[in-house]
Amino acid sequence: MSSYNLEEVKEMAGGDDDFMKVVVQTFLEEIPPDVEAMNEAISNGNSTLAYQYAHKMKPNLQLFGLELMDEIKVIETWSKANKNGKEVPGAAATITKKVNVASIALKRDFEIE
Repeated sequence: MSSYNLEEVKEMAGGDDDFMKVVVQTFLEEIPPDVEAMNEAISNGNSTLAYQYAHKMKPNLQLFGLELMDEIKVIETWSKANKNGKEVPGAAATITKKVNVASIALKRDFEIE
């Protein structure tokens, strides 16, 4: 089973492989650093910043079929409700792991350095 799903990306690209590669490259350039920044914000207890990164990544995570909406929701709820957020580290760890695995697979599959 793949760590990502490109159905939506393929649909968006309409058979344009070059465009697909650009979308993948953009994901690889933006999402891992955003995940890192989100984790740093969580470590620092900055729920507002964590929310901003989580929310910003949401469309890309959906586009690549990473099925992380529950985890994103945990972080968003923590920020909005200002609850203690004991589920947040686990949600962040799941997001980090899935993004890392998908990034490695996308680099391999699209032959991106």
